[in-house]
Amino acid sequence: MATIKDIADRLGIAVSTVSKGLNGASDISADMRQLVLDTAVEMGYASKKLRARSTRKVCILIENMDYENIDQFGYEIIMGFKLSAARRHWEVSVIPSDLNMQTAEKFDTYMLKNGFCGAFLLGFSLHDDWVRQLHKTTVPTVLLDNYIPVNPHVGYVGTDSMEGIALAVDHLYSLGHRKIAFLNGSKNSMVSDERYQAFIQSMNEHGLTPDEGLIEYGYYVPDCAKYHVPSFLENGATAILCASDLIASGVISEVVRHGLRVPEDISVVGFDDLPLAAQLVPALTTVRQDRTDLGKSAFLMLDGLVHNVTVSKMLLRAKFIERASTCIRTAKPAGSGKRKKAVPV
Repeated sequence: MATIKDIADRLGIAVSTVSKGLNGASDISADMRQLVLDTAVEMGYASKKLRARSTRKVCILIENMDYENIDQFGYEIIMGFKLSAARRHWEVSVIPSDLNMQTAEKFDTYMLKNGFCGAFLLGFSLHDDWVRQLHKTTVPTVLLDNYIPVNPHVGYVGTDSMEGIALAVDHLYSLGHRKIAFLNGSKNSMVSDERYQAFIQSMNEHGLTPDEGLIEYGYYVPDCAKYHVPSFLENGATAILCASDLIASGVISEVVRHGLRVPEDISVVGFDDLPLAAQLVPALTTVRQDRTDLGKSAFLMLDGLVHNVTVSKMLLRAKFIERASTCIRTAKPAGSGKRKKAVPV
């Protein structure tokens, strides 16, 4: 493992200057401090204080995900992680991230500068700068719903998308639905790719040919439904499977706006089982992710990575929750015959 002297020798500067750079002293320039930090990261340096610390200091970096109250997706994940961390007396900082933050500083440098020995990343996409840098990081890091191959310092936790989507398609097929639409999450996400493949495979296993006119990518917000539901209806969908409950809530509103009924005309299935799912009218049939357990699993994996236990993936089981937004298909496909006029909003 590199020492302060090794860094000084590499840069051709005094050991005292390296020490100042690593400890945030104010009497060296910002450029010199950044150079010292970047070189320390490159050489695999870890301070004696960090190596000896009995109470671990870790961070949850969060981007593009709401987490401030129990109705939001990230809330229970963070609570599950914090509960597990508290039992081990780990210090946890929750830090919102954005692209500007990632452009300003490399991931490893940020972690070293702030004294973090590990991180849990929520809501990041595969094209984010820090996610790309994880291919070479030596910092123990856990990702939700994204995967970095080969690097033994990085692991992935999530819910089994194949199982979850298969449960939903099985349910809709058993109710007589054959024209099943799929409104996926955002592109550039591993979990979106997995759910797409799961949907295609599940349809094929039931002898159904997936219709590309009934498959779209959106975003994890209700508003995305208005861009895709009209074409689903025109193409004869009798059921719409959604990649999140938030998307499903928008789908229900959009179906009703077009003068149709849920579930009598169109069955709707969500994914996540957020608290709002049971409060929708009709109550939403969905696939449950146990978000508290996801957080606990992320801590368990990060603890292992910190102690050189190289865990690659940890998948939780999905659970199907049947409510009132699905029923046996008795009506004609929504796109057949005379189209009902959309209800003004």
